[in-house]
Amino acid sequence: MQSARPKARLAATRWLKGAFLALPLVLPVTGHAAFLSGAALDTAADVMAWVVLIFAPIAGIGIFLLVHILPEKIAEKKQHPQAKAIQVLCLLSLAFGGLLWPMAWLWAYSKPVLYKMAYGTDQVPHGHEAEAAPPSSDDEAVQELKLLRERLAALEAKLAGKSAADGAKA
Repeated sequence: MQSARPKARLAATRWLKGAFLALPLVLPVTGHAAFLSGAALDTAADVMAWVVLIFAPIAGIGIFLLVHILPEKIAEKKQHPQAKAIQVLCLLSLAFGGLLWPMAWLWAYSKPVLYKMAYGTDQVPHGHEAEAAPPSSDDEAVQELKLLRERLAALEAKLAGKSAADGAKA
């Protein structure tokens, strides 16, 4: 007999839980389509329309362009020797609707093995091609200056000899 009581209690608690969970389904609840009403709702709709029609496309185009130049920036950062070609591929990708962009991305992250075999390095500093490398030490600079002065003196002597010979012929 005692075992029947816990079963009855368990059944009663289950029934109460079910009734408690079903209570919101039975009670009437007023619903609202928006948390705003009247002029505030109209203002919010106007603001959302401006955002969706004007600002979202501008932001989307800007993000699209920033994503499309990522391979170019990565190639320059990694000093990839074919960074200019990757830049051209990024521009072509814009013209072809982004179809070439994954190839530019992979190319920017690739290691230029054949370039390293040909030139001995797989990195090229970008934006520094026009600058001349400074001499490595002061002794080399002094020797180079001395050599240039000797060549200048030889050219001046040669020019002086030609002008003297021209004066003798005249």
